[in-house]
Amino acid sequence: MTAELGHYALILAAIVAIAQSIVPLIGAQKRWADWMEFSVPTAQVQFLLVGISFAMLTWAFVTSDFSVELVAANSHSDKPMLYKVTGVWGNHEGSLLLWVLTLALFGAMVAWWGDNLPPTLKARVLSVQAMVGVAFYAFILFTSNPFTRLEFPPMDGNDLNPLLQDPGLAFHPPFLYIGYVGLSTTFSFAVAALIEGKVTPAWARWVRPWALAAWVCLTIGIGLGSWWAYYELGWGGWWFWDPVENASFMPWLISAALLHSAIVTEKRNTLKSWTILLAILAFSFSLIGTFIVRSGVITSVHAFASDPTRGMFILGILAVSIGGALTLFALRAHELRSNVVFGVLSRESALVMNNVLLAVSAGVVFIGTLWPLIAEFLTGAKISVGPPFFNIAFTPFFVALGMILPIGAMMPWKRAKLGKTIRPLTGAIALSLAVGCFIWATQTGGGMIAPIGGLLATWLVLGAATDLAFRAKAGQVSGGETFRRLRNLPRADWGKATAHSGLGILMFAAATITVWQTEDIRTMTPGDTFEKAGYTLRFDGVERARVENYISDMAQITAFKDGEVVAILNPEKRFYPVQSFPTTEAAIDRSITRDLYISLGDRQDDGSWAVRTWVKPYANWLWVGMLMMAFGGILSLTDRRFRIGAPAQKGSRVAAVPAE
Repeated sequence: MTAELGHYALILAAIVAIAQSIVPLIGAQKRWADWMEFSVPTAQVQFLLVGISFAMLTWAFVTSDFSVELVAANSHSDKPMLYKVTGVWGNHEGSLLLWVLTLALFGAMVAWWGDNLPPTLKARVLSVQAMVGVAFYAFILFTSNPFTRLEFPPMDGNDLNPLLQDPGLAFHPPFLYIGYVGLSTTFSFAVAALIEGKVTPAWARWVRPWALAAWVCLTIGIGLGSWWAYYELGWGGWWFWDPVENASFMPWLISAALLHSAIVTEKRNTLKSWTILLAILAFSFSLIGTFIVRSGVITSVHAFASDPTRGMFILGILAVSIGGALTLFALRAHELRSNVVFGVLSRESALVMNNVLLAVSAGVVFIGTLWPLIAEFLTGAKISVGPPFFNIAFTPFFVALGMILPIGAMMPWKRAKLGKTIRPLTGAIALSLAVGCFIWATQTGGGMIAPIGGLLATWLVLGAATDLAFRAKAGQVSGGETFRRLRNLPRADWGKATAHSGLGILMFAAATITVWQTEDIRTMTPGDTFEKAGYTLRFDGVERARVENYISDMAQITAFKDGEVVAILNPEKRFYPVQSFPTTEAAIDRSITRDLYISLGDRQDDGSWAVRTWVKPYANWLWVGMLMMAFGGILSLTDRRFRIGAPAQKGSRVAAVPAE
């Protein structure tokens, strides 16, 4: 009965979402207070019903109820409990249920925490949020029902994709979904504002926390996925410009642009049309990512489904939501004009340039991801667009972004003088150039990529520190007063400095690991040794063992430096009998300045084993940079201005009347 209960709860949630999408919208138009208030309980009830549905599916996985088709296809009685639970969203149908659960959660949070919103705006936001939900409820119920029963249940299940049986993949999808679906809230705010025909600084302040929360979760989700790919797949890389990697990266770029654009709208009451457009595009790219993952148009290790019917359904959702929102934007854009004037040199202009670079970067990723499909459709020829294209086309825009961030952050609003703005940054400029020159002079090969990465990292970190010091009037007041001013700075300022510094560290790590890593591939038998980057590595042998639901071939490789043991590494090959699927578990000895990364290959006919070894400089700095960016966003979210938000506009509640 648990599967049937989950199915019925999902149907009821869809019915509630239909009511929520209609009644409050009419109430906002008619100014009927009770109809607008209807959005609050329906949002809460919808979340409760979807929560029940998700709990019932989780219970089916936990108890290994193989009469449910989804459980039989994606679980196994011998699977560890963690992966039984994560198996709920490790497939197409279950992940869609997680999607609508997250969508309903965000709607409920707007209902809970939106008391400071004008009643008409709140009602319209919750109504639009429910409309998005209705589309996905229909998608699940008509094409992807997770509660389908089997007439003849098997004795055991088919197991979860072995690549997904990893802690990194247990938490990576939920964070990504929170990010993807969190952008639906900014989309709902944008469409609601277009329906009302006005965008105010207060609206921008209400939108920013939702955009920031989504961006933080996307950052964490992308970071976890990159970390998983690095140590799990055994290929030695952390980013491959895979189409599904790109599907999460595009909304991350656009949401970053939205965050900066919303600042201008809030502070200066301008860029309103652009901010609205970015809010629409951010969620649009999330939907495009959903289409890429679930339509089967692109092959990827991340893809969930390859059903054309499902792809067409998602394409319909894309057409209606994006097309409808952009049509409404075109009709209302003339009402969002601003007469605010600012100079070419100003913080507004710097933030506009920031937005242009982020948007163009997203456009490059979008074109590169979809170009093989477009080319095949137009010419019938199959082509591939890989890392070389993205590295060449994408990198210059992010280098330019890194160059302008510290300067733009210190420019005053309305108009600025370049010399006056740069003067406090003189030391940061000089030291950054010195670091870049030092790396260029001491490296052996690699061109300018690593020096530029070092220069940008130093520039962003020192620029952020200079900005904080300038705000605290360091050097102009006493040390105690400087410390007091630093302590009293808004948390959003500290968050911005942390996030920008994290971006710099990430740029440095990406540059150095790309050009300075070294690789060795060979076959080895027990007792063999070889030299690599100052290390002596000895192959001690391979042991086979049965571990839970897989068979393990685990090697032992001892690393020596100057005759002393520095690490014992155990790279592993796993074989999952149920799915006849092998996986690779890399062994990594981590340090501050390098990773010693070893991957075990296949056994050869002569009894030797293939061993692949990398020395990866500053690899851990990749994850440090990503964590710093996420922490900076979280720090900004705790800012008092975000917690309190803007007050409701006076008179908005008085205008609402009971429905007759």
